[in-house]
Amino acid sequence: MTPNLQTAPNAPLLGCIADDFTGATDLASMLVRGGMRTVQLIDVPRGAEPVAADALVVALKSRTIPAGEAVAQSLAALAWLQAQGCRQFYFKYCSTFDSTPAGNIGPVAEALMKALGTDFAIACPAFPENGRTVYRGYLFVADALLSESGMEKHPLTPMTDPNLVRVLAAQSTLPVGLLRYDAIAAGEQATREATAKLRAQGVGLAIADAVSNDDLRSLGQAFADAPLLTGGSGLAIGLPDNFRRAGLLGAGEAAAQLPAVGGRAVVLAGSSSRASQAQVAHWRASRPALRIDPLALAAGEPVVDAALAFFDQHPDETVLIYATAASGELGAIQSQLGVERAGQLVEGALAAIARELAQRGVHRFVVAGGETSGAVVQALGVSRLRIGAPIDPGVPWTIGDGPHGPIALALKSGNFGGTDFFTRALALQS
Repeated sequence: MTPNLQTAPNAPLLGCIADDFTGATDLASMLVRGGMRTVQLIDVPRGAEPVAADALVVALKSRTIPAGEAVAQSLAALAWLQAQGCRQFYFKYCSTFDSTPAGNIGPVAEALMKALGTDFAIACPAFPENGRTVYRGYLFVADALLSESGMEKHPLTPMTDPNLVRVLAAQSTLPVGLLRYDAIAAGEQATREATAKLRAQGVGLAIADAVSNDDLRSLGQAFADAPLLTGGSGLAIGLPDNFRRAGLLGAGEAAAQLPAVGGRAVVLAGSSSRASQAQVAHWRASRPALRIDPLALAAGEPVVDAALAFFDQHPDETVLIYATAASGELGAIQSQLGVERAGQLVEGALAAIARELAQRGVHRFVVAGGETSGAVVQALGVSRLRIGAPIDPGVPWTIGDGPHGPIALALKSGNFGGTDFFTRALALQS
């Protein structure tokens, strides 16, 4: 089955389904970089009102929920995107392939394939600009195998096997194969021929190697007519040019332009990834910061009120309010509270803080952590985001309409961004 080319001429070209909020923003940023006007929707919109954009990205919170729920939400997103007239579809997950033997990447991919009437799709989480590469089916994070990158200690989706063919096969009913680097490096025709061989063998899902942006562009060209692509945000790097070559997309010079948003700013961090730990330490070295304690939250202490008071005590400075903890400390907290409850307490507190600060005139938020970003965006009452230029690869500024006016949001996946990300982000939106 090929993408639908019979839709209205002004209909969106690409419809995307992301399994978390920061992942959605990451993908949207890649598309904007390619010149596609991109709008990110927070969850599946209820109405059928057309959205003016070249690409639409529906942000779900489906990465770690039960597989059946993730499938249902993803199919609802697909139906809405189809109603918008999208021609091609994209299922976006994390570049570290976060999942478990129960899902959710395999079950969601298979459900989308069935709904779109296709018997084959690739899975490529590679994002070389952020150090994620796939070689002979093995996922590397910088120079380390996935299983030695810190992801093996992830509290919800510990990634202990770097062989993505095995990982995907454990959660899929379709046979899983490997689209190797040598075919991809040889170009579009060789990639198509290798794909035909896999399909002849009965393979339904194939992990695709990629160690460079050129590999990702080659994959994009080879699968330009595929109804469904699945991967991290890196795989989207070549898609705008596909539409441009087909005469469906203009140059897109203004795709990343966003208005400046004034008012006070705040940084909120719920992630405890290595990158977020370094970013918090960099900020604390010279700027005001307050840590919120999940154990104090569990005990019913007025943590949110204390954080708001801390904000008020620094009227002329941007403050960081964070729950970031080193792995040993985080493990001790989770052992007392449970992984899920600890996360919910932190997300709920940071969301409540964000809601109160918006009422006090804060219009710029830098947020670290996918789950935290989702909670904050929902608390702020934002339902869609316009995507701007990247701050770091995969992390752009965005603009949403909140109850108190425009809100600028930089939503950062825990593992993304340089050490000075918080300060650079604020300098770009002031």
